Amino acid sequence: MNELDFTGKNVLVVGGSSGIGNGIAQAFREKGANVFVWGTRANAADYKAEEGCDLTGLHYSQVDVADFDAVEAHKPPFSTLDVLIQSQGYVIYRRGEFKMDGFQKVMDINLNSLMAVNIKFHDMLAASRGSLIMISSTAAFHSTKGNPAYNASKAGAVGLVRTLGEAWAPDGIRVNGIAPGLVDTKLTKVTTGNPDRLAASLRGIPMGRLGLPSDMAGVALFLASPLAAYVCGQSIPVDGGLILH
Repeated sequence: MNELDFTGKNVLVVGGSSGIGNGIAQAFREKGANVFVWGTRANAADYKAEEGCDLTGLHYSQVDVADFDAVEAHKPPFSTLDVLIQSQGYVIYRRGEFKMDGFQKVMDINLNSLMAVNIKFHDMLAASRGSLIMISSTAAFHSTKGNPAYNASKAGAVGLVRTLGEAWAPDGIRVNGIAPGLVDTKLTKVTTGNPDRLAASLRGIPMGRLGLPSDMAGVALFLASPLAAYVCGQSIPVDGGLILH
């Protein structure tokens, strides 16, 4: 038996059009899953390979997760769901999160939308005794002084993993999370694109390198598989050792 064989399984990756979510989506596709992704652009063709987007073989839908009515109204192209992964993420720099409209936008995308999507797919996941994985951040475990909303939203996501892990385990749903460190995606270009900031960041990572979406994908495959059958309510840091000190 290959515990990492997802042939015939339906997997939805919210935020699967780019970055960490895209890497996770492609990893599940390579393991045989039917993979559906949500993104914000009108069509899959609007995403470019140079942006780190590979939608080859994925089923794409445009859904604005910050519009909770749109989430509720969306009719998915599947009737069963085995794995739900939520990888949507947003950040505002230049102190934009210190203004209430900016703070609210980040919270709606990074935290409130998680619950909207969880509620929508609870019954499908319960029917399949499926796996729910929420992507947070190691920012949940330390201060990020320029980004209060990002920090609060990711800390909230870790709390949501714990609480739904307990609340929904009796329904047959295993809820867990991944807390990435510094991963090389478009969301982190403010750091990875600045040589001085990048060098300073790498000095704080014991493994001495940036994370890759494929690093997160490996842990997602594990958490969704029978190998993690007794893992419940945990957010696993995948950060090269960043938060060890």
